[in-house]
This record gives sequence, structure tokens and C-alpha cells, in this order.
Amino acid sequence: MGKLDGKVVVVTGASRGIGEEIAKLFAAEGGKVICAARTLQEGAHPLPGSLEHTVNEIREQGGEATAAAVDLSLPEDCQKLIETARSTYGPVDVLVNNAALTYFIAIKDYPLNRWMRSWAVNFHAPFILSHMVLEDMIVRGSGSIVNISSGAAIGPGRGPYDPNARVGGGTCYGAEKAALERFTQGLAQEVYPNGVSVTCVSPSQAVPTPGTVFHKLVTGMDDPRGEPPILMAKAALLLATEPLDKVTGRVTYSQQILKEFGWDTGQEYKGTGVDGERKGSGYSQV
Repeated sequence: MGKLDGKVVVVTGASRGIGEEIAKLFAAEGGKVICAARTLQEGAHPLPGSLEHTVNEIREQGGEATAAAVDLSLPEDCQKLIETARSTYGPVDVLVNNAALTYFIAIKDYPLNRWMRSWAVNFHAPFILSHMVLEDMIVRGSGSIVNISSGAAIGPGRGPYDPNARVGGGTCYGAEKAALERFTQGLAQEVYPNGVSVTCVSPSQAVPTPGTVFHKLVTGMDDPRGEPPILMAKAALLLATEPLDKVTGRVTYSQQILKEFGWDTGQEYKGTGVDGERKGSGYSQV
């Protein structure tokens, strides 16, 4: 018996990294997974990974998955994704908003079109997709929405600042993730009477993925300071399957929540998340 037997699951950003790992684990737990991303075939994107690769791996392990090539910066593609899920497997039981589009650019240099597109993928798409799946979840009195955030949601705190400090241009991305965390708790409160869980989880440590390697957030896929992506997948599974009253509204970190619930990860816990004593803004501290 799997934790998601017969459940219809949508995972965005499933072509590589954390999203790929979530899709594979959820399928292994019996979920019927719609894997969504822009990259359908290997080689169509500069980074390794594709929907076909993810889906083929799931099917080789006996799982059930279907690829949905969509551009989540477009509202019509968000609508297309949920309609595809419904027509392929049925009403959505679990939505994992993982897809991210990140440009590490200083605000003074940020092109307007990139700013708008980044917000469309990282914040507006989770709203649109949540809005659509709630049509199914509220009627049935159950469902789970899991949002994937980042330690970047914690701000640098008030000044004065070190004028020589290296600043990575992550203001836009951090603001999007902070907004997503506030959105999580607000929506969780709204749909609590309907039996729908809404949660949010960030990695406790940087996760080596093709994206984080490209942006030089880790030194490589084998960076010893990194957190294996399976921990984020297990944390997402926990939040998607534990009882409503135990998790809804939680904004947490992967290793923190896994340790709290006593889930065996098969490896040592190395971190909890952003230091709680750090003076900065962020709903991950709630």
C-alpha cells in the first residue's frame, strides 16, 4: 500500500532537480502523476533533464505518469495543465507548485520582461493552479497543495550593511518566495473548513541540481555541503499525506519537518534551515 494509491497528482517543474525527485517518489507511492515543465525532450534546454526522462523512469519502475509540456508564465497554459490532468486521470488530489524561473540580477539592471515572467512562473502560476484545483478539492472535502519555497524568503534584515559584501541579485526571487509563503498560510486558513491542506517547504540546505549548479549556488552535483533532493521529495510527501490538522498552514524546512515527524530518511540530519536567530523577514520563521 502506497501513501498516494489512486491519487491524482500534479507536479510542476518535474523535468529535473527537486521536481523530478518529487514526481518519482509520489509515483512510487501509488500516485498518478502529471509531470509538468517546459522541456519535453532531452537537449531542448541547455540544462540536462526532460519530462520524457522523468516519465520514462517512473514507468520503468512500474509507476504511472504523463508528461505535460507547458509554459507556466502563460495563464492559458496553467489552465491547459489542470484540464490535461482531469482528462487523463481525473480530478486533482495533490498539487505540488515546484516550478521556478530565476534570474539573479540586481534590481537596477533587471529587464522588465524578465521580472514579469519570473513573477508569472514563481507566484502567479501557483495562484492560478491552486484556484483551479480547489474546484475539485472543495467539492470532495479533501486535497493537498504543497508549495516549494526557499531560504531566500528570509530577508537580510535592516541596515547598515557591509558595502563590500557580495550581493547575489536574489531580491526578486526572495520576494517571490516570501509572497508564496504568505499566500500559503492565507489560503490554508481560507480552505481549512473544506478539508484542504495547504503547506510550504524549503530545503534545509542548498540542493545540488542542474539549476543550482548553473547559478553557482553549489560547487557541483556532489557538493558535500548540499542536501540530497530526496529529502525535499520526502518532506513534500509528508506534507501531502499527513492529516490536515497536523500540517496545514505549516511553512517549514525539509529536514526540520522530517525529523519532527520521525520519518526515516536513511541518512543523517545535517541542517534545519535558516538560523532562527538571524534578524530578517520571512514566514519560514513562523
